[in-house]
This record gives sequence, structure tokens and C-alpha cells, in this order.
Amino acid sequence: MPFMYLPGLMTQPLGCHNQCNLPVEKALPREQPARVIGLCAVQSLYQELAAYPKPGLVSPIDSGSHADMDATLFFRSLFALRHYFYAIAAAGMQDARFATLKQLGLAAEERMMQATMGVNTHRGAIFNLGLLAAAAGSLVAAGRPLRYKAIAERVKSSWGDAIRCHGAALPKTSHGSLAAAKYGVGGALHEASNGFPHVFNVGVPALQECRERGTDQTRTAVHCLFRLMESLPDTNLLFRGGDAGLRIAQRSAREFLAAGSVHRPDWKTHAVMIHRQFVSQNLSPGGSADLLAATLFVGHLQRAKGLPPGNRQGEPLAPD
Repeated sequence: MPFMYLPGLMTQPLGCHNQCNLPVEKALPREQPARVIGLCAVQSLYQELAAYPKPGLVSPIDSGSHADMDATLFFRSLFALRHYFYAIAAAGMQDARFATLKQLGLAAEERMMQATMGVNTHRGAIFNLGLLAAAAGSLVAAGRPLRYKAIAERVKSSWGDAIRCHGAALPKTSHGSLAAAKYGVGGALHEASNGFPHVFNVGVPALQECRERGTDQTRTAVHCLFRLMESLPDTNLLFRGGDAGLRIAQRSAREFLAAGSVHRPDWKTHAVMIHRQFVSQNLSPGGSADLLAATLFVGHLQRAKGLPPGNRQGEPLAPD
């Protein structure tokens, strides 16, 4: 589906000053760029959800390896989060500290859980896209172009240390943190505190390749996902399938990419086969899916209309 079919997601009054406690006189002049950044975030999550086939993941076609959720639940969650990305972009424009971003994220997570009756549909997106939206807002407010390297560096320099402190204080109870500790991998907090290296060094070049080829949105999302699956030590895969599950996923991704990825007539047949294999083994590359949404988000920022002149860098697409 094209992005025009996003009924109501970004059409309600967003009232940044009510959500991030910014003074009205400071929030209003910054409203339009934050709205554009927020819309880009919603669009990226919509594109990630709509793409099919994605091995083990939820789409409008089926629920993949997730018996507790479906696409309808994801749409409900997206609607509940429609204010959040705007609010956190506006907070970034005020150079908010991590503690403020954290408060916004926790409030968004509560709204998500209410909308989904306790199912975690977008916790990773709340964290990853929230940080990236805040970084984009901070750069826009400073009059700096939204180059990929600048976004990565802003996350790392502004909030990297705070993210590490936050992670050290958290109890190791989530699936991702348990897997990260057990298998000695970084996980989502490590990825974010270092400026999302898999997004900018793996996802973005894959996005660049597809845009240069004129690839459609669905195949672009699938190609980027397989690139991320190939290299990411995905803690969701580790939690569900251990080392063996991660190896299966990475090998499947390598084989799919080596065969021509989405740039061949039979790509979908091959991807569906991998999808069914993942479902049969209860595997789901949730970490890769989170970084896919982040990749699509920073890609949308490059082409977004409505940001101040000089703050949109459409080409080149590679990190600079």
C-alpha cells in the first residue's frame, strides 16, 4: 500500500508543548520540522510492516512466528504512537537530555501497551526511532544538514554515555538483555550508544543500492532486512533459537543475497521459503526488523519535504 493510506496517523492535533513540557512560545516556531520528522518515523514503521515476505515477521499477509500479534495490532499500536515521534523530535530541537527522552519513551510505551492489551509491538521502535528523531530535531534546530554521519554522531555524542549508564542500571529481564548477557553480544543499547553502526554501515548502503536501481518500496525493505540479518548478532534470534538459530538466519540471508537478493524474478519464492522455514522453527529476526525501520526512517529524512532549506540531503545516499 502507498503511504497515502495512513488514516488519522498524523492528522490529529499534536500539541508538542503538552507532551514534552516545552514553553509554548518556544515550541510553536519549531512545530513544522518536528511534524515532518514524526511523519517520516510513522512512514518507516508502516513500510516495514507492509513489506512481505519478511522471514518470521508480522506482515498484512500473516503473523510469522508471532502467535500473539498480527498486522491489525501493529496498526493499532502505530496509531497510539502517532504523537510520540513528533514530541521527541521537538524535544531534540530543544537539545533535551536523555532523561527527558526517556520520560517521553516510557509514556509512549505505556500508550502502546494500553493499545495492544499488553503486547510489545514497537518497544524497539520507540527506543531506536525516538533517539534518531531527537537527533534529527537537534540537527535541524542547529541549522545543520541531516547527513547520515551527522545523525549518527549526534546520537552518540549527545546521549551515548547516558544510554550506557541507563543500560548498566537496568535489570537483565528482557529477552534481548538476557540473550546479550548469555551470548556476549552487544544488543540494542550497545547499538544505540555507538550511533547505530548497523543502520549506517549496513542498512543505509543497502538502501542506497536499491534507490540507485529504482527498486520499489517492498523489495527495498526486504533487501535491507536481509543485509541486516546477515551481519547483526540479533538478540531476538539468539533468545528464540540460540547460536544455532542465529547461524541459520545468517546463512539463509547470505544465500538469499548471493542468489541476487530481490533483484531477480524468483526472489519472492525464495524469500517465502525462508519465511516458512523461520516460522517452522519459531525464529524471528526482531532486532534486524527494528534496525530496518531505523534505516527506512533516516532514508525518508533525506527526501522529506517541509524541512528547512539546507537540511535535506537527498544525494549522495552513502554515509559521509
